[in-house]
Amino acid sequence: LLLLTHDHFDHAGDAVALAKRTGALVVAIFELAGDLKAKGVPESQLLHGGGGMNVGGTVSVRGFEITMTEARHSCALGAPVGYVLKTPSGLTVYHSGDTGIFAGMTLIGELYPIDVAMLPIGSVFTMDYRQAAKACALLRAKAVIPMHYGTFPILEPNADRFVAELAKVSPGTRPIVLAPGEETTL
Repeated sequence: LLLLTHDHFDHAGDAVALAKRTGALVVAIFELAGDLKAKGVPESQLLHGGGGMNVGGTVSVRGFEITMTEARHSCALGAPVGYVLKTPSGLTVYHSGDTGIFAGMTLIGELYPIDVAMLPIGSVFTMDYRQAAKACALLRAKAVIPMHYGTFPILEPNADRFVAELAKVSPGTRPIVLAPGEETTL
């Protein structure tokens, strides 16, 4: 599965090549799915043949339950989104996409018990480390993987301030800080 949150180059720039190379099923908001279809991703590899889905929708795909959530960011095609992904083993992962903090995170946490949240902490284009720590509290996430930092000079350089703030604001949330390319088992 390839879940796309929005059309910015650092999120969807290689989506066509990646989909073609791997044969992955691509999940995206309606407008982005249509654009990928026009760029040559076969209908058979696009959710609903290129129709995609929209915020609030839930689909079951290959044993995974996928719910598309809102995100607060910019994009040219459709709207930016996040995902709640329930795995076949029952683990629930929330990937916020690029976003600022928003009150709806409380509802996401109420509707879906979040085992692991994946949240941006870089600031400038997304929420900063303080907002991300507060988002963990709103979501009532058991664990969090910080993301979207240290990739461009203007972004937060590392996760240190986030980890310190998390301990104060959401002490029940365990940070999982990964180096670029590092993998973990959830």
